Amino acid sequence: MGTKLRLRESPSQTAGPYVHIGCVPNTCGVGRPFMTDLGAVMLGDKTPGERIAVEGQIFDGAGDVLKDALIEVWQADHAGQYATATAGQPGVFSGWGRQATDLDTGRFRFETIKPGCVQCADGRLQAPHISFWIVARGINLGLNTRMYFSDEAQANAKCPVFLQVEEQFRPTLTAERNGDVYIFDIYLQGAKETVFFDI
Repeated sequence: MGTKLRLRESPSQTAGPYVHIGCVPNTCGVGRPFMTDLGAVMLGDKTPGERIAVEGQIFDGAGDVLKDALIEVWQADHAGQYATATAGQPGVFSGWGRQATDLDTGRFRFETIKPGCVQCADGRLQAPHISFWIVARGINLGLNTRMYFSDEAQANAKCPVFLQVEEQFRPTLTAERNGDVYIFDIYLQGAKETVFFDI
């Protein structure tokens, strides 16, 4: 028996400019191979449910706006069901979106529908929410968080996931409504740091 070959762990890499070239080529001016970036459109004209938009910015530990982040969102449809094999067909809700923040303002905007409650395996209901995944320069591993809705207080108060977050930190996961737009700003560090999930 010989000695086992031991390989050293390769260094972690941050999400540099190539993440935009590969994931949102039209947004960063490269174009091709697709007419529109994957995830740019989440719904069709006939998608059922209440149409909303989610807007916000991402702030670093110094309070500066991150202008080169990439965000993906996942969510259930209006009935609390996740997308099936029919997702991506015209008029069908994909439940998934991808956007780069605006390079000038750092703002992001997803046009979607308000999700319904999602049933857990044990029958309990998760409050309506949208899952976020964020990468940017300086972030070695993608950050996962959730956005809950300020006007769903009753559902939030019973949600088995939301209730695992200490009460004083729950506002960092809650988006405020302004008309049909929910404002969800994400703070990477500091006094307003958003709760991130280890998944």
